[in-house]
Amino acid sequence: MGRSPAPEGSRRADVGRLADLDAGTVEDVGNEAGKDAGVDPELLGGYLQGVLKAARSSRSLGGTELEAFDRIGEEAAERGIDLSALLDLYLSATWRLWREIPAAEAASTTALAAVADSLFRSSDDTAQALGRGYQRGQRLAIRREEAKRREFAEDLLSGAGDLEQLRERAAAFGFHLPAAHRVVVARTERPVEEGGDLHIGAEIRIRQAFGRDDLVVATKEGSLVCIVPSDAEEPAARLAAALDDLGTDSWRVGEGRIEPGPAGVARSYRQAREALELANRLERTEPVARYDELLVYHVLLGDRIELRALVDRTLGGLRDGRGGAGPFVDTLEAYFAEGGNVSATARRLHLSTRAVSHRLQTIADRTGLRPQNPEDRFLLEVAVRATRLLGD
Repeated sequence: MGRSPAPEGSRRADVGRLADLDAGTVEDVGNEAGKDAGVDPELLGGYLQGVLKAARSSRSLGGTELEAFDRIGEEAAERGIDLSALLDLYLSATWRLWREIPAAEAASTTALAAVADSLFRSSDDTAQALGRGYQRGQRLAIRREEAKRREFAEDLLSGAGDLEQLRERAAAFGFHLPAAHRVVVARTERPVEEGGDLHIGAEIRIRQAFGRDDLVVATKEGSLVCIVPSDAEEPAARLAAALDDLGTDSWRVGEGRIEPGPAGVARSYRQAREALELANRLERTEPVARYDELLVYHVLLGDRIELRALVDRTLGGLRDGRGGAGPFVDTLEAYFAEGGNVSATARRLHLSTRAVSHRLQTIADRTGLRPQNPEDRFLLEVAVRATRLLGD
């Protein structure tokens, strides 16, 4: 006949005795596990005491107890501890603890199985709680890092950040603050939202295109902004090429000058924006607008009052014509673009050569300036371009 099962009271007593380890042994288990994993054993929290207490009651850890390990997982992620090392700490502690369980002859097999079942179910549940907390901690850490990067970029671009704080953040991000940088701004018909799919996809492509970490990619006022070191070759063209296959509408890119120091970043950013705005006013179709290449227009806009007076004096006589000054300005613009070739101008405007010649003569009659004359042409061309700059 087989052995009859031990009475329930006897089994509970065996379980309690098996799971009743002294504090010194438990502490040694934790310290040895910490050495194994290379992790501070303090991160075990109350794990060893908790699983022993649960084992004495033949249960696994409950929800409230597991919440503590969820928080430990989050803390470990924030401290930059690898999840594998954290789990190694707990697994090492578990098997070391099991090795300390006294498999006394007086204890029944049923009692020993009950302790093992409780211990390893608790271990499994704890590992899951640690993983959940760790993932949440990673997401929070990433969001905090992104927020710091946004603040750093915003302070750089605005030129209003505290210099000491800028230095600290720059060092953390590997950004050489005193060096010279250039800012490139990219826009498309769709606003670029911070952290959105368009922003993330663009940043991945930009970093791949430049192949370096010492640049800042951010968003500002619906635009994509890239701060690049001064030695980066053709940054605007490279950025435009990187964005070309994003599967969105076409991009327009503005490039500022190379400027030194943190204040230079803000200046270069303003220049890049101005380059984009000027190119838009001038109705340029090129994907890249460079501040230096548009310098003459910046000079013209230095005194808007005088520029307006120049336009009025030069082209004012055209406003009384049929259809206003618009058709005449378009004709002059096309005529200058085609190098003074009447036939090419006619093709460009889809007009007859006779109509173009008539318009040129009307312009000469009403302004007193002949487009064929070099001196007059210069004045007319400046006035025509000024109308675009002023938004007329």
